[in-house]
Amino acid sequence: MSDSELLPKFDLHLVRKLMASLKPYTGAVVVSLVALLVSAGAELAVPILLQNGIDKGILQKDLAHLTLVSGTILGMILLGMVASFFQVYLLSRVTQDVMKDIRTTLFAHFQRQSSQYLYNHPVGKLVSAVTSDVATLSDFFNTLFTSLLKDFLVMLGVVVALFVLDAQLAFFTVLSLPPVLVLVAFFRIWSRGAFRLVRAQVSRVNAFLSEHLQGIAVVQLFGREKASREAFAKENEGLLHANLTELMVNAVFRPLIDVLWAVSLAFLIWFGTGQSLHHAVTLGVLIAFINLVGRFYQPVGSLAENFTLLQSAMAGGERVFGYLGEARPIPDRGTRPLSNAGQGTIEFENVEFRYLPDEPVLNGLTFRVEEGETVALVGYTGAGKTTITNLLTRMWDIDRGAIRFGGYELKEFRLDSLRRGIQSVLQDVFLFSGTIYDNIDLGRGLSRDRIEEVCRQVQAHEFIEKLPLGYDTPLNEGATTLSAGQRQLLSFARVLAQDPRVLILDEATANIDTETEILIQRALGELLKGRTSLVIAHRLSTIRRAHRILVLDAGRIAEEGTHEQLMEQKGFYYNLYKLQYEKGSSSE
Repeated sequence: MSDSELLPKFDLHLVRKLMASLKPYTGAVVVSLVALLVSAGAELAVPILLQNGIDKGILQKDLAHLTLVSGTILGMILLGMVASFFQVYLLSRVTQDVMKDIRTTLFAHFQRQSSQYLYNHPVGKLVSAVTSDVATLSDFFNTLFTSLLKDFLVMLGVVVALFVLDAQLAFFTVLSLPPVLVLVAFFRIWSRGAFRLVRAQVSRVNAFLSEHLQGIAVVQLFGREKASREAFAKENEGLLHANLTELMVNAVFRPLIDVLWAVSLAFLIWFGTGQSLHHAVTLGVLIAFINLVGRFYQPVGSLAENFTLLQSAMAGGERVFGYLGEARPIPDRGTRPLSNAGQGTIEFENVEFRYLPDEPVLNGLTFRVEEGETVALVGYTGAGKTTITNLLTRMWDIDRGAIRFGGYELKEFRLDSLRRGIQSVLQDVFLFSGTIYDNIDLGRGLSRDRIEEVCRQVQAHEFIEKLPLGYDTPLNEGATTLSAGQRQLLSFARVLAQDPRVLILDEATANIDTETEILIQRALGELLKGRTSLVIAHRLSTIRRAHRILVLDAGRIAEEGTHEQLMEQKGFYYNLYKLQYEKGSSSE
């Protein structure tokens, strides 16, 4: 979603969506609304009781009546306080529950999306949607029900009470109110763009921070700190101007409301006093009118702040529901479990694929990998090696052709079953915050014995046992306290713990030092036995271990055979070997 899409007009459809999220908590909302009505009614009762106490108690010197009215006023104040407490507490509780539900829904929605969707949306903006944008929705419910709805009821009740007390005085008093309504309408339009602009700029700053903090090492290594600071300063300046525009709305609106209040009050005192002197209006009615007009303008004065919160929440809601409306998941309509696929032969038949419309990556790719066979994929950068692994695990879907496993197209398998049965060990290892055990188990509830068995197979058990807490050693984000080789061994153990039918090694030994590679090479023969394996080869030892080598060029199979066969042909692979692998052959 682009920033420009954050600026549509006020959308009742969006309001309906937000209100629909309250449905599971209807009971609490109803009780809260009843408490709101009681609170507003108690607030309006005070001026009317005050009029009665002045006219029938003070002016007529009826102490008993004045005592009764005073006690009733105190009771109304206490009732309003209790009702207001329940209204605010219940609504705040419901709001927190709704925010929790929306965050969970939004996170689950992002998890279901395809790699293409995630590729097109910066991580910073997605994080901003789940955190700050959802947080603004609390302002929508609290402002709408606690402030705007109550203020509207009080303002409407004030007008009704004025006419009940004295219709003639009320008519002339109400004549001073239309300028207020015009001013509110004008500032609503002005505030809409200002507040949504703030949300757009906050999103841009979050995206920038996320990207540059994740890549801080690159910034430092290439000495780009100054350029990065200047770029951030530009984004930060945009946020500053957006916030200043928002502040201007409040700075202009409230003083104008105060001026109109003063004008209305002056008119009321002048006209009402004249009526009172001619005995057309009692003193109690005049004082009640002054009190009620003050109660009318009091919520009007906070409308700018309420609009700030409401418009900000609406902008956040537009983004949240905009993301929820963008559904681009990998279709998961398959019913077949991968474990029932029979013989695990992999077949690519005339596969075509492109990440961008005009940039084909695979062009009619066709090959076959027999069950239990280990096939190495080699080729220059951009030849399509990693793309093959992405398509085999359905991180992306092909444009044309067919990919089959055991004779069935991949779309016939349940997605969860497919990805459990076809596992990848990637060059760039991602480890979560948590213990070593948690990072290998990934929530499957595997036994400690199974985890240790797998780690022994990949030669990781020894270095894990030397850590302070062994398998319970906590890792920080990115596991920076471990070496690249140790992180790679853990990723290897993580995949093997799932016992997949197909194993994909995507440059899996590229970041491993020679000593660590010796350890992992000892286990590779046993680990790959009985599994269909695709290996994107980086080192010559891995290539020679494969039963066959597929040489990719421009998204097609250029050559295939064993290392010796391809070297004898002195073709594409021979030249690639001379350029890329020959220097490493002496160490292999």
